[in-house]
Amino acid sequence: MNFNHFDESGHAIMVDVSAKQPTMRTAIAAAEVRLAPELLAAIKAGGVAKGDVLGVARLAGIMAAKRTPDLIPLSHPLAIHNVTVDFDLDESAGLITARCTVRAFERTGVEMEAMTGASLAALTIYDMCKGSDKSITIGEIKLLFKEGGKSGVYRRAADSPT
Repeated sequence: MNFNHFDESGHAIMVDVSAKQPTMRTAIAAAEVRLAPELLAAIKAGGVAKGDVLGVARLAGIMAAKRTPDLIPLSHPLAIHNVTVDFDLDESAGLITARCTVRAFERTGVEMEAMTGASLAALTIYDMCKGSDKSITIGEIKLLFKEGGKSGVYRRAADSPT
């Protein structure tokens, strides 16, 4: 297998994408937050002591996607054109799914930006709710969809975005 993040001497390098043609890139990633159904009801009702949990988590996810090159070694700084963070709430299961969509006209994909955005949105939910319940868990951080570039379209079979 050819690992293109390493040179012929085995040193980690940033992949040279300068010769690639820019294309429209889109990626959607999700992160799941499991918490008590009562806490999820409080989040939905705006009754958490720290305030608007989902609003702050949305901003954190957007900011994180834009800062991905500062957080993930060897990732390229990109001119991101759009980032959205949305939440699916399943009160009976005590599940919040943070979904981050990133779009850019670039030479390389935006999957890491979408995954970073979803992850930080989930971490922010934990941070804002930990005073109420420290047993909150974060899991299943995954790429749901990507398009653009030579590898084409990827759609996770069981979790297609709507």
